[in-house]
Amino acid sequence: MSEKRRSFIYLPIAFALVLILGIVLGYYLLRVSFVLNHPLLKMGSKGGSIPELIRYIDQNYVDTVNPENLQKEAIDGMLLSLDPHSQYIPASEFHDANDPLMGNFDGIGVQFRIEHDTIVVINTVSGGPSEKLGILAGDRIVKVDDKNVANIKITNEMVMKKLKGPKGTKVKVGIFRKGLKKLIDFTITRDVIPTWSIDVSYAVSKNTGYIKLSKFSATTHDELVESMKKLKKEGVNKLILDLRENSGGYLNEAIAVADEFLPADKLIVYTKGLHRPKQVATSTSEGEWDNLPVVVLINENSASASEIVAGAIQDNDRGEIIGRRSFGKGLVQEQINLSDGSALRLTVARYYTPTGRCIQKPYTKGADDYYMEYYHRYEDGELERADSIKMVDSLKFKTPKGKIVYGGGGIMPDIFIPIEKGPNFKFFNETFRKGLLYQFAFDYTDQHRQELKKLGDFNAFDRKFTVTPAIYSEFVAYTGKNGISSKPEEVKASTPYISDLIKAYVARNLFDDKGFYPIYLRTDKGFQRAVQELSKK
Repeated sequence: MSEKRRSFIYLPIAFALVLILGIVLGYYLLRVSFVLNHPLLKMGSKGGSIPELIRYIDQNYVDTVNPENLQKEAIDGMLLSLDPHSQYIPASEFHDANDPLMGNFDGIGVQFRIEHDTIVVINTVSGGPSEKLGILAGDRIVKVDDKNVANIKITNEMVMKKLKGPKGTKVKVGIFRKGLKKLIDFTITRDVIPTWSIDVSYAVSKNTGYIKLSKFSATTHDELVESMKKLKKEGVNKLILDLRENSGGYLNEAIAVADEFLPADKLIVYTKGLHRPKQVATSTSEGEWDNLPVVVLINENSASASEIVAGAIQDNDRGEIIGRRSFGKGLVQEQINLSDGSALRLTVARYYTPTGRCIQKPYTKGADDYYMEYYHRYEDGELERADSIKMVDSLKFKTPKGKIVYGGGGIMPDIFIPIEKGPNFKFFNETFRKGLLYQFAFDYTDQHRQELKKLGDFNAFDRKFTVTPAIYSEFVAYTGKNGISSKPEEVKASTPYISDLIKAYVARNLFDDKGFYPIYLRTDKGFQRAVQELSKK
């Protein structure tokens, strides 16, 4: 065969090889280009080493690597070396990170819980698309867009991805409802679903109100003002502001909330950083509660924006702070949205309370130690005894009326409330930590939903429903099946606390937080002390 003929035969093979090589090379270049052109890797003027390293690893590592994952880990590592609160948010996680603070999101409007690998509707959002279609608490969502979602090891994240979506889009769900043999199909048009900052607001007595604030989102200040005006119309002139478990949110909302409790021209907070000039926030003359008694409840999980509000009220001698030492986050993050849909939250300043204290706790031992400090506090006895709290004299400050306050590690309350501990609480604490109280209450509600609904509204439920000895015995047996061994005296000592909490959780399953808090707070020591303090004013 001639050389010319041989070349002609192999030419298509050569073309195919070139084409395959081109596809592979194109994919590789596209993949590396995506990583090396990430906005964060291009922001430095002198940079180059990180993209160079990623390229080298991708070309030479013994196994296949994912350059996008390397990029994220490189960015996370950089930020972790700065402080525990600077954070990179990938595009895939952007909405999950930001939606809770926006005041709303697009979805179908249900509160759900995964039980026995099934999506169970706890409650529907009032006025939301699911409620309008007749979806009920207790319904099981077993299909989404004709695909089975039960018994597939579904997670909360998977549920959110399936049910959330842009306003106006539709999703089909198949519902199993007890008592019916066939599934009920609903086609739900997604809509804007509000996410409230205030869990509950109500008058606890003739002249004392209670507001539970769970976060500082874009709508927090407006919600607070509306709640305070409503309470005033009901004759309330004293207020308990509950910031326990509130991990923070928007700085501007915290300033606006604090402003409602302070007379004009009082310092609320100031911020400053190496590249950020000092910025000062002072109160206006438009506060809704600036001359009425107020008490603020905090605990070890009250952080950031919560601490700004508590610090402003404490440092201006405006009201008592009751509870346990707060988290200790005195750093301010600024979010930069990047062109690829990701975002960077970078610490740009520290904030200082009116007396000049920064309440940021140390983070030199790394993020793990930083977030484990709660357990250090527990082991040191701080959560049980106020005299176990270690405060540094060099960080001592005085309020205008001479009260001693400290910086360097959270807001120290004026009145300390210890955690409940000891032999009488052993059984209670163990069942609570394992989530058995909530689980039992959920199962009880689910099994008796129809008869419980017949009791009527919350007030009627509160009057008529009690956790009987038979129900309590059922609960004790349930804990035994779930690995808790208890002594009769421990079970007896915990009876009033557990009974109240079971009733509160059943009420939450039926009436949401408006049913939970009025019952739960009856045995809450911090709340009771707040009521006691306000009765003196």
